[in-house]
Amino acid sequence: MTITEKILAAHAGRESVRPGDFACADVDIALGNDITAPIAIRELEAAGIETVWDRERVVLVPDHFTPNKDIASAEQAKVLRDFARAQNVTHYWEVGRVGIEHALLPEQGVVGPGDLIIGADSHTCTCGALGAFATGVGSTDLAAVMATGKVWLRVPESMRFTFTGERGRWISGKDLILHTIGEIGVSGALYRAMEFTGPVIESLPMDDRLSMCNMAVEAGAKNGVVTPDAVTCDYVKGRLQRDAVYYESDPDAEYVETLEWDISGLEPVVACPNLPDNTRPVSELAHVHLDQVVIGSCTNGRLSDLEVAAGILRGRVVADGLRCLIFPATPTIEREALERGWLAVFMDAGAVVSPPTCGPCLGGHMGVLAGGEVALATTNRNFTGRMGHPESQVYLSSPAVAAASAVTGRITHPDEVVG
Repeated sequence: MTITEKILAAHAGRESVRPGDFACADVDIALGNDITAPIAIRELEAAGIETVWDRERVVLVPDHFTPNKDIASAEQAKVLRDFARAQNVTHYWEVGRVGIEHALLPEQGVVGPGDLIIGADSHTCTCGALGAFATGVGSTDLAAVMATGKVWLRVPESMRFTFTGERGRWISGKDLILHTIGEIGVSGALYRAMEFTGPVIESLPMDDRLSMCNMAVEAGAKNGVVTPDAVTCDYVKGRLQRDAVYYESDPDAEYVETLEWDISGLEPVVACPNLPDNTRPVSELAHVHLDQVVIGSCTNGRLSDLEVAAGILRGRVVADGLRCLIFPATPTIEREALERGWLAVFMDAGAVVSPPTCGPCLGGHMGVLAGGEVALATTNRNFTGRMGHPESQVYLSSPAVAAASAVTGRITHPDEVVG
């Protein structure tokens, strides 16, 4: 079996499962946010269910429209807050302590290797970087999980992606996943598990692995996953709130498709409007002028992302007429960036630093685009109208490309700025 199949089999109480099997599996963590959880909560109330199955395993994170931007978002957050208090939910964070859910849960040790994680948010697949099965569901599916602690699903086929070669100076996990989606398309892994392997993956820090698994859903995948190794063990040590369970794929596991890429010489990759698979090397896009640069989100708002951005922006200034917005993914990350002097670097450069929030990624707040405006973002989606006006445009890149582009005012290779 593959690692995905092993995790699902273990949680379904079965010796083995195969692609296409249906399984009713025990859930370790059920996740909802301020957009999706209120719907689930109303469904629970309508069904007469008074208590969740396990108050320690239901996780509620108000991150999308917080700090609240209007009355409607305040009402949504209040539903979450009141329910968390009534249910005495262990894992609920208020503004000031809350971060973006897909960065917060791994950081706080709520999720770990071997888990089965269900979240009413498509980017729940992020946590597969820890060697877990993590996938997004709808709000009514979340309600069922919150009531029963179980999920019913079809076992996905697995695809294996092997990365070899020498990773260039500016090549990050974001570049690798954009390259992958550009090669296979936004439906190239539809309802499949994307398993990332090879010496390049083994050398990646956890932050980069989280970025890659975060965007598995942009290829249509059910989940993304990386086999746990020493990097994983180091990350969860002293952090995970319970024992880790480590799985790996068998040598004779079957894959529906196997792809291998030598990424030596790969340029930083940029996704052009209006799909994540519309990718180009950064050198082909120097003509694209920008109104806004966004660095952050559940894809690239982690500490190493801010470190790269600060290294490029240090001693430089944001181009005239351009807005540069920085979104640390969690308060812990923001405080560490503060202590290391990076927030001062951003402010000295003329950037704005926001509290942790999803904000402009989904066109929510804190940086919505007007008609005709063009943005470069380290977020995960660039659909039409994703960041605001339907006649705006969003390009996707790594933090290195985003920071360099903020200095020049156009899409720029980092070498052009720092040499």
